[in-house]
Amino acid sequence: MRATLFVAASATFRRSVLLGLALLAIATAHAGERPVPIAAFFENPSLSNAKLSPDGKHLAMLVNNTEGHDQLGVVTLADKSIKVVAAFAGADVGRFEWVNNDRLLYDSRDKHTAPGEERYAPGLFAVNIDGSLRRQLVQVTGRTFFSYGSDNGREKLPWHTFMLDQPGAQDSNWVYVESAEFGKDYAVKEVELIKLDTVSGRWDPVHGPAQGKTREWWLDAKGQPALATTIEDNVETLHYLDPASGRWRKLFAQDVYLGAKGAFAPLGFAPDGTLYVVSRRGRDKSALFAYDLASGKLAEQPLVDLEEYDFRGQLVAGAGKLLGVRYTADTEAVAWFDPAMKAAQAAVDKLLPGRVNVLSAGRRSETSFLLVRSWSDRQPPVFMLFDLQSGKLSMLGNSHPAIDPSRMARQDMVTVKARDGRTIPAWLTVPPDGAGKKLPMVVLVHGGPYVRGRDWRWESDSQFLASRGYLVLEPEFRGSTGYGEAHFRAGWKQWGLAMQDDIADATRWAIAQGMADGQRICIAGASYGGYATLMGLIRDPDLYKCGIDWLGVTDIGLIYSGNWTRDSDTSEAYKRYGMPTLVGDPVKDAGQFEATSPLKQAARLTQPLLLAYGGADLRVPLYHGRKLYDAVKPHNKQVEWVVYDEEAHGWTLVDTRLDFWGRVERFLQKQIGKGTD
Repeated sequence: MRATLFVAASATFRRSVLLGLALLAIATAHAGERPVPIAAFFENPSLSNAKLSPDGKHLAMLVNNTEGHDQLGVVTLADKSIKVVAAFAGADVGRFEWVNNDRLLYDSRDKHTAPGEERYAPGLFAVNIDGSLRRQLVQVTGRTFFSYGSDNGREKLPWHTFMLDQPGAQDSNWVYVESAEFGKDYAVKEVELIKLDTVSGRWDPVHGPAQGKTREWWLDAKGQPALATTIEDNVETLHYLDPASGRWRKLFAQDVYLGAKGAFAPLGFAPDGTLYVVSRRGRDKSALFAYDLASGKLAEQPLVDLEEYDFRGQLVAGAGKLLGVRYTADTEAVAWFDPAMKAAQAAVDKLLPGRVNVLSAGRRSETSFLLVRSWSDRQPPVFMLFDLQSGKLSMLGNSHPAIDPSRMARQDMVTVKARDGRTIPAWLTVPPDGAGKKLPMVVLVHGGPYVRGRDWRWESDSQFLASRGYLVLEPEFRGSTGYGEAHFRAGWKQWGLAMQDDIADATRWAIAQGMADGQRICIAGASYGGYATLMGLIRDPDLYKCGIDWLGVTDIGLIYSGNWTRDSDTSEAYKRYGMPTLVGDPVKDAGQFEATSPLKQAARLTQPLLLAYGGADLRVPLYHGRKLYDAVKPHNKQVEWVVYDEEAHGWTLVDTRLDFWGRVERFLQKQIGKGTD
């Protein structure tokens, strides 16, 4: 029996502080250079994904062609030769996964088309590593940018069939895929699991539990269906397919909106058949436990306990055993149980110090190669190969080759005491030449809001702002997940109230530390972050000189009421079961909704403001921004308004990102940049 792994804190930040001090000595060398171009931060990645084959002899990766589209390439590791096995005319290969040692499954996307212009589904395709036996397996709606392969006369699966986010057995031509049924509110009503032959196109449905509508499936270590989640109203039930009886039986039930934040959630099966689950088990922080399927009980002690964080991660298996557990504390790391992988990690960390180095091996590897994905706060992800025999690294590619790490900013986590004594984690990004200076600051508020904002890694938004000389503060305000149940629950019904106070308290902390210039602070954010930007300007007008809201909620009531001209994708179930507890009840909390509505309080928005919205956004439809702009512009002449007609809830197109962040740069320079003190 393994002892519990306790992770009190990662050494990453301790290393980063020491490295940051060393970088200060070289930062001045860049002081006179021209700013890093905006495109370096916001171009699409040159290399975004790579995966070893199960036997470790080949590497599949997405590679750009001369037109900027992603193609699927296969590298033969013995001789380092590469062959493009899948490409689309005018579109991109999207997700991909190994079917077996010789075959790949993939879908499509178009990075050059905004969501409002999309008229097709991703489809599903398969191909051998030598480019043979191409098959289109799933229908594609709308315009066709591909047509190849044979379906052997079989009818293709419907367009709403997608890749499963689990690899399966990887030892035959069969895979499991998901077919989703959508409701009128765009929410997924039910998900059917289908067994699909990637060569013949033959498929067979998998019968799920009789109770409720199945929403999620898990495969066991042999790649066969083992768990399924059904939902009835607000109750989520986990079922197990008992191999002895061949029948589904109930394991656990909880509130789908309020209980799924760590009460009990399956992570996966180890090769020995052990099911591991994430559970709080009456504690504040969730941890990883083994679960006895026979008795229905958790192990007495967790396998991995992060102490300061809720567990988030995945099992790492290979060679028929559990090799380790990947988890995210302040940053991503792996607890290796396998001595060989532990030694390999130490060797790679020595070669690449001060960075996160994630190692991956083939599921049944027959070679000495490991895939390495490496990054830091200043280094965007790079992909390398590590040879266990030679102990050497070889470069595969860089996600953002135009980024010079020596010109990037140091990022660290800090903690702030809120006015009621709650500890608020926050991320601080300091420009390379900003140590010891009182800097203009951008308070960057994450969306969600019931998510974890970020972890320690290179981020384009904060690094771009720091490259322009701004200190960047990103608070993990109450309601953010990942920091325990108490921190999460403390944010319930606190939109515009205590959640807003946390952001203001973190801002005042940075001023008190002498890092931020109290006269040059701008608040910014997207989605909920946009809402918090607006409420920050309303509640603390003396603290924030300006605001940047993109895709932000402007009135909670509008989320409930929907839109009379275009649908919203906020599900009716979430409005009925989740929002009343998490956000507030539209009847019982009507007074609070009005007091915390940027739209209803628009007369108090007098500071310079940049508003940007997507015309095809279904999460926060355009009318949120339009109504606010119409309410603010008569009394505030310092409001800039921009609509990206075909964008949705996020900037998909490179041109959009370049235009938006160019506007941000000019807006900040005018309001809090050099010469404005």
